[in-house]
Amino acid sequence: MLRLAAAFLFLSAIPAFASQCQQIAGDGEARIWRAALQPGEVRIRFLGHAALRIETDEGRAAVTDYFGYAGSGPTPDAVTMNHAHSTHWTPNPDPAIAHPLKGWGEGLEPARHWLQLDNLLIRNVTTDIRAGGAMERDGNSIFIFEYEGLCIGHLGHLHHLLDEGHYAEIGRLDVVMAPVDGGYTMSIPDMITVLKRVKARVVIPMHIFSDFALEKFLAGMADEFAVVAEPADELVLSATTLPDVPTIRVLRPVRSHSIYD
Repeated sequence: MLRLAAAFLFLSAIPAFASQCQQIAGDGEARIWRAALQPGEVRIRFLGHAALRIETDEGRAAVTDYFGYAGSGPTPDAVTMNHAHSTHWTPNPDPAIAHPLKGWGEGLEPARHWLQLDNLLIRNVTTDIRAGGAMERDGNSIFIFEYEGLCIGHLGHLHHLLDEGHYAEIGRLDVVMAPVDGGYTMSIPDMITVLKRVKARVVIPMHIFSDFALEKFLAGMADEFAVVAEPADELVLSATTLPDVPTIRVLRPVRSHSIYD
């Protein structure tokens, strides 16, 4: 209840831009790569580990859980970072990146981001992380990217089940990037619980350390989600081209990362 009340207070303090996705969560095929995006489209490219590059047809770009590698293309306008491990952040982001967004607070207050880049809105919802045998409050952020009615969420290094306050802050997610390592973040059953509650149309597994964990995850989701595992490192979506059936889209990273944490 405290988090739910805090969420409403936080929202009431932000008059500048309205979120199209931040509502209480209720209850097309992905397109093939093309050089130019059509109006309203977003390209999502799996760079490796938990880093994915999000590009809009307006030319804006953001990279999630940025550890120093932003993939090919222009310097991203924004990067998001989480500090559970060094593979999810860097203390020295490229100075050409205008908006390096940390998912943790560096004082008593949690990180709060609400960044508008043309029609791309980037915001965050904080969660706790394990730290030295205890839990660090608000040490992780779920970052949400809203573009032309499309709601994309990156769960970061999520370590616990979400409560109703979290779901209220998150709102609707059409696409969610979920860690499926099965231990370093959350157990596979707990991650499945979160994703079936979120009910996104597209789930992109990330933070994949073994085929065994991935297959266990896919098996646990198979009763409600179709699986598409055609070889590809990216997909293109818009709010109007989401699949009719909830789908897990398994992408292969552009660049593998050898550190498993």
